[in-house]
Amino acid sequence: MRESAHFKDKVVWITGASSGIGEALAYQLGSLGANLVLSSNEPERLREVRDRCANKAVHLVLPLDLSEWESLASKAEDALRRFGRVDILVNNGGISHRSLAKDTVLDVDRRVMDIDYFGHVALTKAVLPSMLERKSGHIVVTTSLAGLLPVPYRTAYCAAKHALHGFFDTLRVELWDDNVKVTLVCPAQVRTSISMQALAGDGGR
Repeated sequence: MRESAHFKDKVVWITGASSGIGEALAYQLGSLGANLVLSSNEPERLREVRDRCANKAVHLVLPLDLSEWESLASKAEDALRRFGRVDILVNNGGISHRSLAKDTVLDVDRRVMDIDYFGHVALTKAVLPSMLERKSGHIVVTTSLAGLLPVPYRTAYCAAKHALHGFFDTLRVELWDDNVKVTLVCPAQVRTSISMQALAGDGGR
């Protein structure tokens, strides 16, 4: 009961909501009465997820590409226009890669950082002013054990996840007196499609 009451009528924005952890969160939080903003770069898949959620009519499908982080401020405006606030931002979208550093072209490192680091930072900065104005909010970031430990064949992925820890751990300190919480979530292996979508060293799948 306490968990259900906590999320009821909260506005929760989930990136990477079209599959994996984000999709599972959408179903769970929807069942607990949250109003959802569902984002990823797969609009049709997002609509399918929304239609499987409880109270599907209240949820907003808001497609975006985390690599186009210059556009994320306007996406935040869309979410705030619809609901008036974002109570919980779940920075969950991302991409991985599988190749040794010596076999990985620099464009792959840059793409992973653009999506897995700069995308989350840009979206957070777009939403944060509204949380500070209300003196209320919670920013959640799905990182990984790869943000704490070295994992071979994932140098760019590990670098992006380590960078998330540096940024969001520091942000937590900065927001200490503003009633805006920051949580980093570090899953180990989870059965999702991220490995199937990972980049190879040459930038292919």
